[in-house]
Amino acid sequence: MLLAAVVLGLIQGLTEFIPVSSSAHLLIVERLFRWSTSKPTFDIALHWGTLVALLAFFWRDWVAILKSFVAHVARRTPYGKPEDANADGRLFVPIVVASIPAAVVGLGFEGKIEAMRGSEWMVAAIACALVGIGIVMLLAEKLGARRRKIDSMNYVDYAVIGLAQALALFPGVSRSGITISAGLFRDLDRTAAARFSFLLSTPAVVGAGLVAIKDMARHGLPAGDWAVMGAGFATAAVSGFVAIGFLMRYLQHRSLTTFALYRFALAAVILLVLFRL
Repeated sequence: MLLAAVVLGLIQGLTEFIPVSSSAHLLIVERLFRWSTSKPTFDIALHWGTLVALLAFFWRDWVAILKSFVAHVARRTPYGKPEDANADGRLFVPIVVASIPAAVVGLGFEGKIEAMRGSEWMVAAIACALVGIGIVMLLAEKLGARRRKIDSMNYVDYAVIGLAQALALFPGVSRSGITISAGLFRDLDRTAAARFSFLLSTPAVVGAGLVAIKDMARHGLPAGDWAVMGAGFATAAVSGFVAIGFLMRYLQHRSLTTFALYRFALAAVILLVLFRL
């Protein structure tokens, strides 16, 4: 069981942040090795491990964001005016606004989506999502002007990217893939789109982690699962941190095309091999 926790944590950490869909990869492991990926203990370990990776990588950004928000509240100045030297620090309210669509969809439909995970047709649906979002990524690269930074974003940008994040609740979509693509469609450059995508994902990961804790409280924690949780948490946190750093460096000079092609290949593997298992 420890081996399963380590492998699942590694897969979750790497594929949660790289735009190739963590749910698709976890499905492959689940079908090949007959490992359960839906236990509350796994959910807690994996979600909180990826949250630690996000906070560890972007802690300076969050300190600036929270300090700027508190300063505006204390001074009672309009929050939307770019009067700070660090304009990026004024992202607290936009991140909250952009998080609303995913929160609404999550509260309304996540339970139903999770209940369908065991359905045979879900395998084909995930493969279709891999291909569909791969095409979206290619179109975003082709059509986006890639000339804007985060400090030029407006509430239309926040709404578009927030709505895109809501789609990521469906397995196979990839939160980073769909939100970075939405940023590119809004003419953000790749690193700005990726940075906002990761900042926006933080509240969503917190919410998923809290839901996992609620599920564990309902079902209880079996004896011996603390070690499993620790192994999954640690590997998800470390691999997630590495994955974020890799993608941020990668997108400085390269496009999403390689990841889109990988998604097409993964969809073919799922349909040709795993659908028969």
